[in-house]
Amino acid sequence: MKIRAAVLEEFAKPLNVTEVDLAEPRAGEVLVRLEACGVCHTDMYTASGTDPSGYAPTVLGHEGAGVVERVGEGVSSLAPGDRVVTLFSPQCRQCVHCLSPDTNLCLAIREQQNLGYLPDGTTRLSRDGDAMRHFMGTSTFAEYTVMPEIALAAISPDAEPDRACLFACGLSTGLGAAINTAKVRAGSTCVVFGAGMVGLGAVAGCRLQDAERIICVDMSQQRLELARAQGASDVWIGGSDTVQRVLEETDGFGADYTFEATGLVSVMRQAVESARMGWGLCTIAGVAGKGETLDIVPRLLITGRRVCGSSFGGVKGRDQVPELVSLYLDGKLDVEMFISHRITLDQVNRGFELMERQDGIRSVITFG
Repeated sequence: MKIRAAVLEEFAKPLNVTEVDLAEPRAGEVLVRLEACGVCHTDMYTASGTDPSGYAPTVLGHEGAGVVERVGEGVSSLAPGDRVVTLFSPQCRQCVHCLSPDTNLCLAIREQQNLGYLPDGTTRLSRDGDAMRHFMGTSTFAEYTVMPEIALAAISPDAEPDRACLFACGLSTGLGAAINTAKVRAGSTCVVFGAGMVGLGAVAGCRLQDAERIICVDMSQQRLELARAQGASDVWIGGSDTVQRVLEETDGFGADYTFEATGLVSVMRQAVESARMGWGLCTIAGVAGKGETLDIVPRLLITGRRVCGSSFGGVKGRDQVPELVSLYLDGKLDVEMFISHRITLDQVNRGFELMERQDGIRSVITFG
């Protein structure tokens, strides 16, 4: 079938919204009609050419929500008409990682997905007879996409797609960092560095875990007000004195939990140094630039601080994304405030421009 999609033709160049070919789903695959898709920093990161694993041409986009149109042979968990959220982090429910409660990093299709292929090592995208690789196994900057069954989470039909799509990446990453990875305890003190989508999700996750004090640190007062609306008890403009300020506010010990959601290694170090002596846990969810390293004074670790990473918030997508969506449907999570701009597919490059200007939290592409 012919579809319109936003193609990354060359790095550091605007995306080209054009017509491409999409083949029918094969065994274990699903055809999804996209209804909404968030414009995420990861898409811009790849488009810029900074991502060492990036490739072109490809159809970008990974934060999608839509409706199942057709299913391939052997698909049993989804049917036409189901509303779904796309998962760049799949869940096969069978590999050693899926069976472990300690990780969400499914191994089933990881190798082929990282190369831009579907599980059988081929693509469903092409143009003028030439195969085109998929992006993150999703390629949701398009009217339709074909994806593996194990990379789609069935959600309630009551979930509005422009809100549901946010759970495909950023929002789930932040929520899960607090709920799954750190497992924030009730009555604790938390510090969240960064008030973008992931950071705001972490603030909300700490609130949902009944943290007593939630401090959010960012350089934007406007974003900090959003953090307050999500449950932050304190909002601070960041600076070189942030660590000292955290220590002063916690009797010299530091916070029980800290979260880094900026991708800046200088801020990662602040998050580590702000964690409490004895049992403080620093969770890093931000993605640093190519070749960057994080320096940690070993004594900070010897005296009880711990550091961990969090990919997609430790969320096992098919099982847990529907649960997170239910938080929004049950009125426990305000998702509307994250949507700063609604745009069309033809305006996808404007979405990148808005992100570069830090204009709002998320631009969401809606499909008519």
